[in-house]
Amino acid sequence: QVHLVESGGGLVQPGGSLRLSCAASESINVMGWYRQALGKQRELVAAITSGGVTNYADSVKGRFTISRDNAKNTVYLQMNSLKPEDSAVYYCEAHKNFADYWGQGTQVTVSS
Repeated sequence: QVHLVESGGGLVQPGGSLRLSCAASESINVMGWYRQALGKQRELVAAITSGGVTNYADSVKGRFTISRDNAKNTVYLQMNSLKPEDSAVYYCEAHKNFADYWGQGTQVTVSS
């Protein structure tokens, strides 16, 4: 069982920045961030392999950066130039042995 602990959400004004962190209980090859806005389906935001290969949703390219510290089993999501439409619950995800594990979610609200 993989345990994921997220932190870093909150309220920010449009154009602001937030950094999310997700610490895993063990080493995971592929980790990612998903988000789910009220009334919408959960969607991939960004993912990263242990080798540093990244993938981003088109809506966040150029604004968000995913990174990881393999020694700490931690993945980060730096979010810049935030927009109201980025408001959602953000979930950390780890994929291992054909199973997906999820964090508890952290709320990000972008509002003036």
